[in-house]
Amino acid sequence: MHRRSREWQMIAKALVSTRHPVLAHIIPMRRCNLSCAYCNEYDATSKPVSLEIIFQRIDKLASLGTTIITISGGEPLLHPELDDIIRRIRMHGVIAGLITNGYLLTADRIQRLNRAGLEHLQISIDNVTPDEVSKKSLKVLDKKLQLLAEYAEFHVNINSVVGGGIHNPQDALVIGMRARQLGFTSTVGIIHNGGGQLQPLSSEERAVYHEMKKLEKGSYSRINQFQDNIANGRPNNWRCRAGGRYLYICEDGLVHYCSQQRGYPAKPLMQYTLADVRREYYTEKSCAPHCTVSCVHQVSYLDFFRAPQTWQPIPPSTDEAPDLVQIQSD
Repeated sequence: MHRRSREWQMIAKALVSTRHPVLAHIIPMRRCNLSCAYCNEYDATSKPVSLEIIFQRIDKLASLGTTIITISGGEPLLHPELDDIIRRIRMHGVIAGLITNGYLLTADRIQRLNRAGLEHLQISIDNVTPDEVSKKSLKVLDKKLQLLAEYAEFHVNINSVVGGGIHNPQDALVIGMRARQLGFTSTVGIIHNGGGQLQPLSSEERAVYHEMKKLEKGSYSRINQFQDNIANGRPNNWRCRAGGRYLYICEDGLVHYCSQQRGYPAKPLMQYTLADVRREYYTEKSCAPHCTVSCVHQVSYLDFFRAPQTWQPIPPSTDEAPDLVQIQSD
């Protein structure tokens, strides 16, 4: 009840004011212990970002009014001071989330996450049996899920996927039903191409997708129709608020539109201001119609019916981040 209350306060704040980020993803560790064939968000060599630097970034996000900070990667459980990162987020009264592949979870590790104050955890499971595309399989992770069901005091969501070379679309249903059986929420995602763009689903994949949607009880992903259009190969007409309501902060501390559009605006978080938030809030994103990045969809949905985007990026003529021009007054 306390977590739900904080979530509703977050939504209320976002509806009242558009002048703060709602969700930020931070990357304290780019390295991952897996190498899924479709993923472009990891490497095998990076060292963890120092705790001092991560604290500075969290403090900066809090000063911008950010209401949710989700720790992602790479694999964030590889960071030796992850619990301290979560505690720092909670110290500011910000909702703390974590996206992990789940491989490194143990009973003790879960209880440490409880004590640190974690509020949300998501694991994406790609198939029932590991193959050359992904080792994030139910066969490997089911014991981890049982540990979460027994020990986790935070909300757990299991995300299954269709598309992107996943061999057996029916696996998503098996994973979703197992998640519900253990008391977790279940969502379904559509794997995008290397630029985060739409990959139309086959008829079998669409059928599985629609069955999975029926399992999405208690999930905020039910509030919009973005994924429905994507599943049917249709573009979406929406106002992407990346860089404004949603911030993706890479391991180098740069703000990007999202994990799939790294390079824009590519400004250091420590120099990011509310003026930058406002500019990007009003900036139209050319990649938006065919985007499949659901976390940006969900955050942007809060402002779907207001604030037409009146700024457009000027194509850069140098290696620097693009300038912007306002083409219409607010």
